[in-house]
Amino acid sequence: MDKNTVREALLEHAQALLMTRGYNAFSYRDLAELVGVKTSSIHYYFPAKEDLALEAVNAYSADLMSSVYAIDSSAPADKKLDRYAKVFGRILGGGNQICLCGMLAADIESLPDKVRQAVQAYFKANENWLAKVLAEGEAQDTLDAGGKPEAAARTLYAAFQGGLLASRLFQVRARLEEIADSVRR
Repeated sequence: MDKNTVREALLEHAQALLMTRGYNAFSYRDLAELVGVKTSSIHYYFPAKEDLALEAVNAYSADLMSSVYAIDSSAPADKKLDRYAKVFGRILGGGNQICLCGMLAADIESLPDKVRQAVQAYFKANENWLAKVLAEGEAQDTLDAGGKPEAAARTLYAAFQGGLLASRLFQVRARLEEIADSVRR
């Protein structure tokens, strides 16, 4: 494998491990077995687990948020929210993983500061986008944020994160699909 391929494979597998096991339940040995390299090779690309986790969070966040920001800005707010639910639902994959940042939020007390800050930034980016959509929806009379789009966005985002957990637990995607309906007029 060339250097870029090894690095990309390490990141891809690290993201999958983080989404299924969390920060504390995987090691460089687990990752080395998946990628087919020695643990010393991982240290070449990512000297510490913190470096790997931070890169995984940043890549994951950039990928998901680019999909969110690509949602048609001219669409009605309720349609934007439907599209967001589909983008967020793709995280579930085959049903065995949850949001990488949601999983890391559960490990927040043991995360290095830079990783913690990156996870918080991801949550805030989602909440800010949802707040704008909820404010638009109230103005269009299609969504109900109770006159408090920022607070409603935090609640709605927490529901999406919880919906992923419940979807994984019960192996039912409908848990995610019901969330957007909770703010419709």
